Amino acid sequence: MSATQLREATRPRSLRFDDLLAPGTGALFAVAFAGFTLGFFAWYAAIVPRHRAAESDLGLIALAVLGPLAATAAWIGYARYFSRRTGITQARSLRYDALTWLPFWILWLTFLLPPQYTHGARLLLIAAASFCVLKALIAARFNQTVREVLLDFLATRAAIIVIAELAAVIIGQRAGTHVQESRTLLLAVWGRWDAVHYLDIATHGYQGYDMAFFPLYPFLIRVVGSLAGSHLVAGLLISNAAFFFALLFLYKLLEHEFDRPVARRAIFYVSVFPTAVFFSAVYTESLFFMLTVASFYYLRAHRWWLAGVIGFFAALTRVEGILLAIPFLIEWASQYWPDLTRGGAQRLRALFDLIPVTFAGLGLGVYMAYLWVLRADPLYFSHVQTHWNRHFAMPWVSVWSAFHKIAIATSSQTVANQLLEIAFTALMIGVLVAGWHSLRPSYIAYMALSILVPMCTSSLMSMPRFALVLFPMFAILARWGERPWVNNLILAFSLPLLGLFTVLFADWYWVA
Repeated sequence: MSATQLREATRPRSLRFDDLLAPGTGALFAVAFAGFTLGFFAWYAAIVPRHRAAESDLGLIALAVLGPLAATAAWIGYARYFSRRTGITQARSLRYDALTWLPFWILWLTFLLPPQYTHGARLLLIAAASFCVLKALIAARFNQTVREVLLDFLATRAAIIVIAELAAVIIGQRAGTHVQESRTLLLAVWGRWDAVHYLDIATHGYQGYDMAFFPLYPFLIRVVGSLAGSHLVAGLLISNAAFFFALLFLYKLLEHEFDRPVARRAIFYVSVFPTAVFFSAVYTESLFFMLTVASFYYLRAHRWWLAGVIGFFAALTRVEGILLAIPFLIEWASQYWPDLTRGGAQRLRALFDLIPVTFAGLGLGVYMAYLWVLRADPLYFSHVQTHWNRHFAMPWVSVWSAFHKIAIATSSQTVANQLLEIAFTALMIGVLVAGWHSLRPSYIAYMALSILVPMCTSSLMSMPRFALVLFPMFAILARWGERPWVNNLILAFSLPLLGLFTVLFADWYWVA
């Protein structure tokens, strides 16, 4: 599919209300009553506590009217989009989608259930989550892409969760004193290592070494946690939801670049990569992966401003988000370079669409400005890395350091960890060197820089986890995987290590 066709496929359409009654009055009532429910509880939560009768009456009337109208408009708009993407009639789309609004009716249980079950906005979060799950299931019923992504997501996440929980129960955690983010063992297993930092930031704000971790992910945890009543649960919801959408964007991106079989293999390879356990834990991997792939998807569709906005949020998630400016420039130049020599309106349009390239830098700049105010050091996120023995150095220094640690190691665990970091670094570089010619220059430039940046920190620590978000690597592997023996080799490498790393992570052993 060409960039023009991709752009047309992703362009939103205007709403129409002429088919409102096509699915029947029952469907319309289900959506309208869900909207009324949301409007009522918005009034109940926001206006009633002020104890101002006049404002309460006016607010109730306004939200009781606006709620059903907004819900109905959203229902019709989504049904039109869904009908266009799946080929089913709009009436059928409306009828199916009306079912997804029913979970919001459970908010009325607020007045029936004990307070401990309705504390905060738990019922709203449950309803919203059910709303999204039902939409995904209905989409999977009619759309092959969503169906294949959902099957991969459910199969791999279920396996990882079962392995992690069994490891935590049967084997138990590593000897010593460790942070327990939940009294429930089945939840606490996902709050290991860096997750502790993100949860602390969400709970208490930035303190000490926590400033090495960028703010978007803990901010989202804080927002969702205010609804869920638990920051740990919020982190799990965000990570797993982001991973699902990351797989969806990756599938669509590679389907447009190559074909459906390549896209299918790529999402499976990334789902079973040895460190894929981090996609389901309270880590930034899922969110960052989703944002980077989405940015590339909209770059290839030439939707420059949307790609730039997504790059802004990626840079607020991890420092490597700034690297998205490079593929932006490459794709922009490949589209607009001839127009720059022609002048006139074409040149102005090209320069206008270049503006969003600055958004990734703006995202990083926002966090640097915050650190400047807080610590009088805009680069404090980098300087604090010395706590983990990281500092800027030439890339070969990190490799030499890993071999040096092996040479002086006094424990087999240190040797094993260093060998794993060297092996995964070699894997990333090897795939890049062998497969660079099979991808667009923007993909290769992003992958090369994403390998180079962590290698310039004088340490290979966490390289197996950093490999997880290198989606160009999985695109290359997916192209190679059309040969059965290569596909079998990839799976034979990934699956056993994924099981091992999941057990180690669950039991408080360092993985990456």
